[in-house]
Amino acid sequence: MSASGHCLQLDVGNSSAKWRLVHGGRVVSRGNYRPGDEASQRLLLACADRVEHIWIASVAAGETETKLAELLRARWGVAPWFARTEAQTGTLRNSYADPARMGVDRWLAMLGAREREQGRLCVVDAGSALTIDIVSARGQHEGGYIIPGPALMERALLLDTDRVRFAEDVGYALTPGKSTAEAVRHGIALAQAGAVALALQQAGGETIQLFFCGGAGQTLMQLVQPASQWVPDLVFEGLAVMAVLRGESVPGAA
Repeated sequence: MSASGHCLQLDVGNSSAKWRLVHGGRVVSRGNYRPGDEASQRLLLACADRVEHIWIASVAAGETETKLAELLRARWGVAPWFARTEAQTGTLRNSYADPARMGVDRWLAMLGAREREQGRLCVVDAGSALTIDIVSARGQHEGGYIIPGPALMERALLLDTDRVRFAEDVGYALTPGKSTAEAVRHGIALAQAGAVALALQQAGGETIQLFFCGGAGQTLMQLVQPASQWVPDLVFEGLAVMAVLRGESVPGAA
């Protein structure tokens, strides 16, 4: 399948966004955008002279989406297409009574994983929040979990205690900590990895393929199950799948 023009894809969070530019089925550039940050805005708007398609996955507020759409339309004259969580996309079926209540990033990550794996699967997205979602071999979302991510856990601990303080930059590991810094970081690692392990135990049943994404995903994967698949662009891959299904297509842009 051949691609048609440049396709700008954005994964928009509450405070910042990741973007990538796809042409001919290849990612030709990528970056981060933060509203109010002129440097990151300049880089985004200079990524291409022409853009034929703009696809957006967003969990941001409506006002933020509107401002972003206006910025992109003014630059390239293209109306962005926003992906939304659905009751069913392709063979992936939602478990929520109100599908719109599920974050579109979770939905697209599952859709991207299902494109790669037709058997039972689990998507672990380790970002600001840790989300864990199980999908059956038939494509039915079996349910999921939303847990504070490492940074949120650490911030809550430091805000609500007087004596838990440290200046050392300590990594995440599962061994017992021998300093306050290690005890905090290793404790957070234990909580994150333990949550994934317990979720898999709770899921039971047949073999399940794990997919990890998100800023802390690779670290968490090494703690839990190194043989899993690390797919940092899983949300983007799901965005491309949905776009093609909905006729927004740049074939081959996944």
